[in-house]
Amino acid sequence: MDLESQLREFFGDGERVVLVGVGETLRGDDGVGIKIIELLDESILRNVLILNTGSVPEAYTGKLVEHNSTHVLLLDAANFGGEPGDVKLIDSTRIGGQAISTHNLPLTIFISYVEKVLGSKVLLLGVQPKCIGFNTELSPEVAKATQKVAALLTKILG
Repeated sequence: MDLESQLREFFGDGERVVLVGVGETLRGDDGVGIKIIELLDESILRNVLILNTGSVPEAYTGKLVEHNSTHVLLLDAANFGGEPGDVKLIDSTRIGGQAISTHNLPLTIFISYVEKVLGSKVLLLGVQPKCIGFNTELSPEVAKATQKVAALLTKILG
């Protein structure tokens, strides 16, 4: 199943969607989640809360509660062995070792909280990084993926 079909299936009748950009923009491709969030225009997305959480998504759980989220899509770099810029949806049960560990708290703990306490469905949209060195820009492959993902999310949720 292609990425668009997978996302449409995940969101289904999602009443209150949250898109969570995670990462560190000072570390090149690790900032991919933040860059995708920056490309999205909240004004044209229906019932969607857009959060730029940097490397501390756990600090935004109050926003998820306020929004009464039904579906949460995390956008982050993930090392799943693909080619730089490849995009993959990763189920919460398969995240162990997938996300780049530049976050203050492992994403698995954040996801567990969101699923169990809030009852939200959670998926990670991971983009395979090329370089996560300090003071680097997004690689061309990952920059292209940010455009593709932002356009796809706008098409599906707009």
